[in-house]
Amino acid sequence: MNHLRILAVTCLALLVAPAAHAQRKADSLAIHAILQEEVTSWNRGDAATYSRHFAENGTFTNIRGMFFTGHQQFLDRHREIFQGMFSKTVLQQAVVSFRFLSPEVAIVETLTWITGFAKQGAPKGVYLDAHGRLHTRLLQVFQKQAGEWKIVVYHNVDVKPDTPVPAHP
Repeated sequence: MNHLRILAVTCLALLVAPAAHAQRKADSLAIHAILQEEVTSWNRGDAATYSRHFAENGTFTNIRGMFFTGHQQFLDRHREIFQGMFSKTVLQQAVVSFRFLSPEVAIVETLTWITGFAKQGAPKGVYLDAHGRLHTRLLQVFQKQAGEWKIVVYHNVDVKPDTPVPAHP
């Protein structure tokens, strides 16, 4: 009887595992699509699209250490910076770490670099490297809400001058 139970559990695991793997792959692709949309919308200065996946009650810490709560504040802040200090800048990002904590929660850290600052340079107190790039480490926590991935935590810190940055294009 015990052998039948083990066989049943094993068969069930073999049936469920491919479906779970396929779902994980679909979720991974969906999150990567959001990351790509962040880059393209930033580069167009499109705050509405950049903010589209930010949760209604999400939290946001910017490179200056300012803390905001909610989708509207995230959107308003990005409208402001796209019209001001980050106008016409170009964002690139590379995934450093990506992992699922559960089927509904994923943590993604990216190394970002921004170029194309106006002649007056980057925002006050922000370091640009020898190539005029601002480097940041962006940590985003994604949560699946009603079947859609939303950013519930967005924590961005600038990389200080004495911190090594991995090579990138």
